[in-house]
Amino acid sequence: MNASEERITGVADDFSKDLHIPDFLEAIDIHFGRFLERLGGASAPWLFVAAALVSRSVGEGNICLNLSDVAGKPLPGGSGLPVRQCPELPAWRRMLETSPVVGKPGDYRPLILDGQSRLYLYRYWEYEAELARFLIGKAAATSSWHKRLRQGGIDPKVLWEGLNRLFPVIAGKAGGKEKRGPDWQKIAALAAVVRELTVISGSPGTGKTATVAKAIILLLEQFRGRRLRIALTAPTGKAAARLQEVIAKTRDEWCPDRQIRDAMPERALTIHRLLGSLRNSPYFKHHSGNTLSMDVVVVDEASMVDLPLLAKLVLALPEKARLILVGDRNQLASVEAGAVLSDIGGGKPLNGFSSDFANFISTFTGDKPLISPAPEETGALSDCLIELQTNYRFAEESGIHRLSLCVNRGEGNAALEILKEETGGECRWMRVPAPHALSLHLKEIITNHFRISLDHVDCSSDYMKLLNLFDRFRILCALRQGPYGAREINVLCERILREAGLIRADGPWYAGRPVMITKNDYDLRLFNGDIGLILPDPERRGELGAFFRANGGGIRRFAPVRLPEHETVYALTVHKSQGSEFEAVLLLLPDRDAPVLTGELIYTAITRARKRVEIWGDEELFSRAVARRSERSSGLRDALWPRQSGPVPQFAGPIHLDN
Repeated sequence: MNASEERITGVADDFSKDLHIPDFLEAIDIHFGRFLERLGGASAPWLFVAAALVSRSVGEGNICLNLSDVAGKPLPGGSGLPVRQCPELPAWRRMLETSPVVGKPGDYRPLILDGQSRLYLYRYWEYEAELARFLIGKAAATSSWHKRLRQGGIDPKVLWEGLNRLFPVIAGKAGGKEKRGPDWQKIAALAAVVRELTVISGSPGTGKTATVAKAIILLLEQFRGRRLRIALTAPTGKAAARLQEVIAKTRDEWCPDRQIRDAMPERALTIHRLLGSLRNSPYFKHHSGNTLSMDVVVVDEASMVDLPLLAKLVLALPEKARLILVGDRNQLASVEAGAVLSDIGGGKPLNGFSSDFANFISTFTGDKPLISPAPEETGALSDCLIELQTNYRFAEESGIHRLSLCVNRGEGNAALEILKEETGGECRWMRVPAPHALSLHLKEIITNHFRISLDHVDCSSDYMKLLNLFDRFRILCALRQGPYGAREINVLCERILREAGLIRADGPWYAGRPVMITKNDYDLRLFNGDIGLILPDPERRGELGAFFRANGGGIRRFAPVRLPEHETVYALTVHKSQGSEFEAVLLLLPDRDAPVLTGELIYTAITRARKRVEIWGDEELFSRAVARRSERSSGLRDALWPRQSGPVPQFAGPIHLDN
């Protein structure tokens, strides 16, 4: 939000002091609604309700409120609101259009109402408009590809040789099966070299990050002798460390050229660090008036990036900079507002290109990719989107791979069949116990898995080994609160391990305690999602220390009392697990339905496991969750895929987004 909106949402006006706050709204929603009603200059219950609902909608992860979803519907009984029911859509639109605090796209008003009855907070309409403008501009094609190569200074011979060296044709196997069809890794790397925007999607194990690393090598070969400034970034410190690790590993395996190796980027940063966070401020050092000094920016785990943050990043890019977005579009969307990677994909199958780009790909790779059957309906963006399809971690017949595919397709009953037939193998299903019986059923699992690392806590100074042992298994929870939530399960784990004599938890700090950072500390370089262990330090006479992995290898030690906000982490939510991998995973689903139970959540949990996944749940609720798709309201998909989704949203008008 801009400064004026931040002041608006912070106002606690007298109008709502005696107003009962219903369960489906927060106090800030009520205050915002009342303030806009006052700002409008007259009593307007229909404006109050609209403003309060759009505020709540953004708080739930949406970019806007789709009025057609709530128009004419009753509000929860006993809500204490000045109206019992939302107005019918035509009347509501007419009333809002007459308000001085509501504008159309391009106006500078607190609320923006577009032609598809989407109501935005101004700042969020602006974020969406700027991001759409950027993506469409980067994707636009204006000339033939061979002409563009010459204009962009790309040497076709060097590019062709590099592609064949880094992506050799091997008559071997991938994931236990012989490779068939186009080499999508090769095509993705080619696109990243010749396009200013490339989006690479794929499930875990398809080699997304390694593909980007090879694309960087290809780019450096093209710019040999010239400085190419490359930024590696990700939404979390954990994801940035993983990106940095894969880039270094790929460089060591595939890049013997000393000059190119020396030019490869070595350090990955969080997006906040790259942009330069300003303390106690929503703004950044880098913005449209002070752009980054970068030629290429790689964003890994892009599904976790919220729309406002990505909008701020693209505004901070120089005009000709390349942007490479990497992630799994089927994973959970960001915790904050938006589902950017899903919207960019348009909810459609990828890897269908214009005939011009498909022919260009064939020239350089020998592959013949599909040509979109209706390229005039998809626009140039389809040429920027590549989905990797060969899984190098799992064989096609593996249980985890088949299970993830069923969940992706929304086939709950088929997924249950795999879980049940695989019992004892890679996958296992069990009916979730009642809350009072959880301890009994979890006792053996918890002690067996965590004993592996806890047995070595007092006798090993190989901290990396202990961290690796701990990361072999994790309990994933759909919820944070409640008897099946991560917070309660962590308390349960500590009790079980203490009773088994594996930990001596007689205070907040004990040997073997796993901790996860929940708030960034830029001075200590500890970030939200970083996981470490509390262990005795022989070099300090057994004094307890907090040990974390360092970027690029090695171990970092901190005094436990210096740690920023943190929590115990034998179990964590599926949201917090994104970007992580474990040998084995236990997904604990609640015994009652909840909006958070979606196919994306279950898919994300399953794909955290490398060797084994176990799911505890209720069959009916599981099938319902697999079939449920996470839907977030925004106009980004319509803006990027106008022929597919409807009229093009209007983005003309003044833009005030500088930071």
